[in-house]
Amino acid sequence: IHMDKTKTIIGLTGKIACGKGTFADYLIQKYGTKKFGFSDPLKETLFIYDIEPSRQNLQLLSTVLRQNFSEDILAKALIKRALTAHENIVIIDGVRRLTDIENFRKLNNFFLVFVDTDEKIRYERYIKRNQSPGDESMSYENFKKKDSAESENQIEGLKKFSKHIITNNESAEKFLQKTDEIIKLLKLKT
Repeated sequence: IHMDKTKTIIGLTGKIACGKGTFADYLIQKYGTKKFGFSDPLKETLFIYDIEPSRQNLQLLSTVLRQNFSEDILAKALIKRALTAHENIVIIDGVRRLTDIENFRKLNNFFLVFVDTDEKIRYERYIKRNQSPGDESMSYENFKKKDSAESENQIEGLKKFSKHIITNNESAEKFLQKTDEIIKLLKLKT
């Protein structure tokens, strides 16, 4: 697969409920970007077998694939999707592992963006967004357990590979301003 020199691939990383979805949705709406997530191929597989796409099932399938095929199996699938997308800016949402970064860093126009948000704020946002049954009543202790799951434990280490770190502890407006600033910086480099 050939890399289009005008294509920018943004890897998006950060802990649960840090604001990655807000970042991606904003870029899709304002800049016409395309988003691919690490959970996409997992959800498609679970759908084929009529298995509920719960976070637990997604994590289990991810572990099974990585342990039985290769640690970077999902990263390779997303690189293929990103390179064949028609859009000039592609977001890879949910980069979580060092092996993912090793693959993406081989691409010329890849930039890792880390969304950094305090744990208490992430917890409040998590229960407020209520994506899954029971989220609205989840205790802080259970959130911390979910936050330290195997699939989440390498995220903090990705900060050092990030070209851009956005702190998202303030209002949505300030966060989106910072998002625009990052896009301006990336446009200068593409």
